[in-house]
Order: sequence, then structure tokens, then C-alpha cells
Amino acid sequence: MKTFLLQFFTWWNGQTLGTRFATWRTGELVGKDEFGNQYYRTRGGRIDPALGYERRWVVYAGLAEASAIPPGWKGWMSHTVDIAPSQESYTARGWEKPHVPNMTGTPGAYRPAGSAISSSAHPKSEGAYQPWTPGR
Repeated sequence: MKTFLLQFFTWWNGQTLGTRFATWRTGELVGKDEFGNQYYRTRGGRIDPALGYERRWVVYAGLAEASAIPPGWKGWMSHTVDIAPSQESYTARGWEKPHVPNMTGTPGAYRPAGSAISSSAHPKSEGAYQPWTPGR
């Protein structure tokens, strides 16, 4: 019952009932990423006459947060590449880091030294600062 109510009244908890119905009716599962997000397109890759290209959408495993889409899938979702990561053999290069979603507003957010909310103290400037005075 809780899942039904969440899907009926909220859009940020995965998918709404409307999205579930449209996915069932016209969607084709293309693949899943390592976070459990599911990626769909219009069945058969049919071109949407209103858009001029096929529709692509994601059903998030958790909260609907666009930064939770890994780079390979982001390229496919934005029509930058035509082949989905699930349909090609891709191996990450040695310099690539694992995908991390946007952590802004969470305890894991980046807080540089000297930030007002950082745990480290800002180092005092000792004579290096010279104020600008007009006309000098």
C-alpha cells in the first residue's frame, strides 16, 4: 500500500503510476546500470513524430536524481551515442574513477579547507594581503 501511495502522489521515488503504465504500454527495456536504474526506449526504437527521434527514459532505483546516471548511460540518454552501454563491450580505462552522484547538500559534500562549514580552520594570512587603494 505504501508503494502504491508513493507512486500515486510523488514523482521523486522511482516512477509514478503514469510512468509505470506508459513504460508497460510503449517501453522496451534496454538495460540496467550498476546502481539498479533501468533504461527504456520506445518499443522497437520507433521515432516519436512530435520529437523527431526515439524517446528514452530512466526509472531510478531510488530517488530521482539525474546525477545518479553513470557517464555511459548519460551519453545514451542525451542521444550523444546511439549504442547503449548494455549493447556494447566496454571496459573502463585505468584512469577512470567509479561514478559518484552529486553529494551537494549531504554530509559527503566537498568542503575545502577554509570553508565556513568545514571542520578544518582557515589559515590566517600573515602580511600577504595588500588592500587596493584607488589612485595609488
